[in-house]
Amino acid sequence: MAEQMIFKRYEVKYMLTKEQFEAVVKKMSDHMVPDEWGNSTILSLYFDTPDYLLARRSAEHPEYKEKLRLRSYGVAKSDTKVFIELKKKYDGVVYKRRIGMKETEAMDYLLRDRKVLNNQIEAEIDHTKERYKGIKPRVLLSYEREAFYAKDDHEFRVTFDRNILWREDNVNLTSGVYGESLLKDGQVLMEVKAGGAIPLWFVNILSEEKLYKTSFSKYGTAYKTIFQRSHNLSRVRSRVRVTDKQPAGETARYSLRA
Repeated sequence: MAEQMIFKRYEVKYMLTKEQFEAVVKKMSDHMVPDEWGNSTILSLYFDTPDYLLARRSAEHPEYKEKLRLRSYGVAKSDTKVFIELKKKYDGVVYKRRIGMKETEAMDYLLRDRKVLNNQIEAEIDHTKERYKGIKPRVLLSYEREAFYAKDDHEFRVTFDRNILWREDNVNLTSGVYGESLLKDGQVLMEVKAGGAIPLWFVNILSEEKLYKTSFSKYGTAYKTIFQRSHNLSRVRSRVRVTDKQPAGETARYSLRA
C-alpha cells in the first residue's frame, strides 16, 4: 500500500568540520533525539532531461525551482519501500510531496507511466514529467546521514550528511553504494529544517561554533562537475583535427589548432 506525505518548511545548510560536527551534536543532545531512521545510508536517484534542464535552472538560483527524485534508505531490492519526492522551493520556502511504494512500482510509474495512486500528488508528479520532456534517471547520490528532531517540536530537525558520493553509471537504487566524493576529507553537511523560527538554543550553538549558512547543493555540485568535464572534452575535441588522410599502413597525423 502506497503512502503520501506533504512537507512545508525552511531549510538552511552549513558546512562543518569534523570537530564542529562533534561539538554541535554534543551541545544539542539535551534538546534533540534521533528520528525514526536514526543513522542511515540514503540513496537519492535524480531525474532530469537529457540536457539537465532542471539542474541548469537550479544553478541560476531562481525564485522558483524544483527537483524530482527517488529515494531509498539503504540499498534497495525490487520489493523495498522507496519514496518518490517532488521538491519545490519558492521564495525561500521548501515544499515537498512524497509518495512511498515498492521500488518496482516506482520505476514502472516514473519510466512507464503505470499509475499507483491516482491522487493529487501523483497528478503533480505527472505534470512535472509532462513539462520536462524526456526526463529520466541522470545521477545517483548516496550518503551517510544522522538525523535528529527536537523533543518539544518535531518539525524542527537537524541532519548531518557524510561520505556524499555521486555517479552517472548504474543510476538506480539497487546497484550498491559507490561513486566520486563531493566533500573534502572531514567535511560534514548539516541541514537545519524548521516549520518556523529556529529555536534560540540552537541559534546560540551556531554562534558559539561560528557556523554560517551555505548554498551547497548535492545534485547541483555533481552537475557542475559533469558540465565542466563535458565542456573540457568538447574544447579538446574542437581543437583536434586530422591534417592528412590516413595512408594505408600509416598512422594519421594530428595537430592542435593554435
